[in-house]
Amino acid sequence: MNLNVVHVHLIANHVPTVGLVVALSLLLVAFAKKDEELKRITLGVFFVIALLTLPIYISGSAADIAIKDRPDISAATVRAHKDVALVAFALMGVVGAASWFGLWQARRTSRLPHWTVAAVLLLSTLTLVLMARTATLGGEIRHPEMTGRAFTASDAAKADEPAVPEAGWLTTTALAAFVINTSWVWQASETVHFIGMCLLIGVLLAVNLRILGRIKRVPFPALHRLLPLAILGFGLNAASGMLFFVAAPDQYTQNPSFFWKLAFIFVAGVQVFYLTVFDKTWVLGPGDDATVTPKIVAASGLFLWFGIVFWGTMLPFLGLRF
Repeated sequence: MNLNVVHVHLIANHVPTVGLVVALSLLLVAFAKKDEELKRITLGVFFVIALLTLPIYISGSAADIAIKDRPDISAATVRAHKDVALVAFALMGVVGAASWFGLWQARRTSRLPHWTVAAVLLLSTLTLVLMARTATLGGEIRHPEMTGRAFTASDAAKADEPAVPEAGWLTTTALAAFVINTSWVWQASETVHFIGMCLLIGVLLAVNLRILGRIKRVPFPALHRLLPLAILGFGLNAASGMLFFVAAPDQYTQNPSFFWKLAFIFVAGVQVFYLTVFDKTWVLGPGDDATVTPKIVAASGLFLWFGIVFWGTMLPFLGLRF
């Protein structure tokens, strides 16, 4: 399992960087041509890139565990790569959330708010810089010639030294120590995780059941207003879940149940994207019945989100890593 995950990271680690270059180029063209439809498409691209960044970051931690005992690897370079990757990943999540919010606003008001698109442009530019730095440091881990000199025995000795305090608080080492050594953080994160899941499942349960023909007196646009609460819940889950992951990554990267949960999250994210931008659900008024395709999507959404809950609950039991 671990070897396959490492291969995934090696194959896909440049997707966020290259994807951001493409998406930013499209957004600049959309601004130049004042093409609102292209702006919407570009926001969708940003959202998909943000989804893809999640498994790429997770697989990077698996790769770290796979090579951490190798004497020819600079631990200092690995730490630097992880620290920049953590910030880039968090910022990419913000870009994805802002892009989704812009699409949601466009659905409700029939136009994209200029401030949302401008915020996505600014945040994605900063994210691209961090992603490029992350990619460069990742290349230096196995290609020391990129630094202009060979990796020596002296470097190997220095690589084993602990991170210096000046590295700051926003590093994987400092964050893991904060979660593990502060008594209330793990329990509080569990509470936040539960609240986020209640928001997420509660809203999406109502939305998907409406598409399946339940609560038909409620028009879909009315339920559509609740989707930001679902995204808020997902954000709470993602933030608290990443605290767990950064604190004890080996509990997750060595656990097959976690990768099933990750796969379900990715596909469920695509399902939420469908609910946000496609017309077949939006046109449902009071008493209207959805066509076959939206019903299939809604049924799959219920299966996916309850699957996420199942795999998350089963992490300590099926994977036997906790």
